[in-house]
Amino acid sequence: MNDLTSLTIAEARNRLKRREITAVELIDAYLEEIGKGNAKINAYITVTKDQARSMAAKSDVLLARGEGRLLEGIPLGIKDLFATYNVHTQACSRILDGFKPRYESTVTANLWAEGAVMLGKLNMDEFAMGSSNETSFYGPVVNPWRRKNSAAALVPGGSSGGSAAAVAGHLCAGATATDTGGSIRQPAAFTGTVGMKPTYGRCSRWGIIAFASSLDQAGPIARDVCDCAILLKSMASFDVKDSTSVDLPVPNYEDALGKPIKGMKIGIPKEYQIDGMPKEICQLWDRGKECLKEAGARIIDISLPHTKYALAAYYIIASAEASSNLARYDGVRYGLRIPGRDMIEMYENTRSAGFGHEVKRRILIGTYVLSSGYYSAYYLKAQKVRMLIKRDFDQVFKQDIDAVLTPATPSVAFEIGDKKLMQDPIAMYLNDIFTVSVNMAGLPGLAIPAGLSTEGLPLGLQLIGRPFGEETLFQLGYVMEKACGTFSPKKWW
Repeated sequence: MNDLTSLTIAEARNRLKRREITAVELIDAYLEEIGKGNAKINAYITVTKDQARSMAAKSDVLLARGEGRLLEGIPLGIKDLFATYNVHTQACSRILDGFKPRYESTVTANLWAEGAVMLGKLNMDEFAMGSSNETSFYGPVVNPWRRKNSAAALVPGGSSGGSAAAVAGHLCAGATATDTGGSIRQPAAFTGTVGMKPTYGRCSRWGIIAFASSLDQAGPIARDVCDCAILLKSMASFDVKDSTSVDLPVPNYEDALGKPIKGMKIGIPKEYQIDGMPKEICQLWDRGKECLKEAGARIIDISLPHTKYALAAYYIIASAEASSNLARYDGVRYGLRIPGRDMIEMYENTRSAGFGHEVKRRILIGTYVLSSGYYSAYYLKAQKVRMLIKRDFDQVFKQDIDAVLTPATPSVAFEIGDKKLMQDPIAMYLNDIFTVSVNMAGLPGLAIPAGLSTEGLPLGLQLIGRPFGEETLFQLGYVMEKACGTFSPKKWW
């Protein structure tokens, strides 16, 4: 890491405006770091050097005129799920081999309209299906963090593992990510970064490759709460091209930072006290409560009784929607095509070769729960459970609870290739146990680094807010960050 790549977005923005540095200098510093470290971390699958330098040069012209926009010259990494015009967009799947869209996602278009610069496309679990970034066609991402006195490669979490690792390793100033069941918050917790999953409908889904349409939501991963607030301001918008996009004004989230939290009510759900949770996760949760209490908030015990059903219901609904969304990848119009004797065999060959094992597993599960005779027993019942989970949160917020505090993950980052998790998909799915209910209810969730484990690995807490209550989460998260500090890995790459 050099002096320029160690700057936060807020710091870089101020130095660029004062003309103490140029956007081209900043981009070149990041491209140099990517060149040195990406072979070991594998966060980027495509680096757009020429485009980045061209965008930075245009930013320098505007900055020299005093016409810099909110993110002028800020270097960002883009998760491979976001369509980027004429640039590799494959959801890290072989089935989209060679696909370069002739359109731009609304979220990335918003970022470019604010002056941000694209460094490249970031690695991820294939079609966002995974909790460890090991299902990518381009190989696993390596977490920049390591255990004390160990060189074992750890996962960065998933599916936005490339986004989290690139931010933690200072290979970009910030990154776009998506969250279907925890894919922003879990990797943020594993890498000591800050991740915001906004309210469903706050960011447009147009131009984002779909996993589960009723659960997917775009959001930022950044090094601190302020940077996260800056990015979300630009990413969020109403979009007529997305029928689930909500037509509400987008606040300036930075204005919420530093406001007192005295008198706020923070709910602590008893259902998140799961059996076998590591002692250090419990201690971290207690520290988070004390931190908010010392700042003047009131800690109140609450109940979310249907939480215990969330994980099972989530994997039914998500898999069902995935089986529908992924039916379009057939080798006919774009991407991979494996020839066959007839069209049916071509379909079979293409999908068999193009999809990875985890994606196939979820397509099969989803097809099964939607099939005749099982729809009511599984999918319809899961949707009813989803409504009960949402009602639990609605009733809690009717008690004037401002936010809910929980752990972000049930453990620290684990080793790549962990045999138990690789051989038992249910054990891997349990990594999402604290995050999926937020997506089921369509609520905002913020993951904040709050300490280090005894092994020297980052631990995160999660704040869950009311619908469109992102400002409150940033307000609370900023207080926690000031008390707990920020964390960076020791460079080994």
